[in-house]
Amino acid sequence: MVMPCVVLPQVVSPLLSPTLAMRARTVASVPLVYQSLRKWLQTSSPASGVDRVLTVDLHAEQIQGFFDVPVDNVFGSPILLEDMLQLNLDNPIVVSPDIGGVVRARAIAKLLNDTDMAIIDKRRPRANVSQVMHIIGDVAGRDCVLVDDMIDTGGTLCKAAEALKERGAKRVFAYATHPIFSGNAANNLRNSVIDEVVVCDTIPLSDEIKSLPNVRTLTLSGMLAEAIRRISNEESISAMFEH
Repeated sequence: MVMPCVVLPQVVSPLLSPTLAMRARTVASVPLVYQSLRKWLQTSSPASGVDRVLTVDLHAEQIQGFFDVPVDNVFGSPILLEDMLQLNLDNPIVVSPDIGGVVRARAIAKLLNDTDMAIIDKRRPRANVSQVMHIIGDVAGRDCVLVDDMIDTGGTLCKAAEALKERGAKRVFAYATHPIFSGNAANNLRNSVIDEVVVCDTIPLSDEIKSLPNVRTLTLSGMLAEAIRRISNEESISAMFEH
């Protein structure tokens, strides 16, 4: 996903609106969405041009190929992990909400004191509607940390939390970089059994979402500032994420 706008010489970190984010989730529309964004970047500053793009947690890494300029994709996971480590978690277990998120969950689990990992196996009959089938891993009596790159309507997340609680989970925390929060997200989260949802500030939250007591936002401003400084000084971006 592409981040809120910061414009400096040679660096642009543009906004991806919730509408564009939803379109980008449909595989067939991904090329058109990012080709349009690329054209906008190329024409928005005809005098100096855009020769570098800074993004955060792209939903698919191949999106970088749609740009004709270098793309630096940084990650929100260090900020999320720092917050997780400050929680008083009781026998924690990291949970991937689907098979596709296993790599992300495994990386977080390793950094979270090499904790255990569980996977939620589900079927999705149609967009934004998913049926939780079963949980791979023992979550009984444990604090569960669900990790994902984005939260859309929150329907999948809420059903995942219900399944975890039904299997005996003590508390459920959900962490994601991008808070799309479209459709019935506010109502879904309001009525959810999730103890807390923690997201980054890549997309502005609506007043309704901000009013929810179980939603908390972390800022990526410091990390982005450091990334821009490194780009400007021709220093390594990847070194920021070496553990």
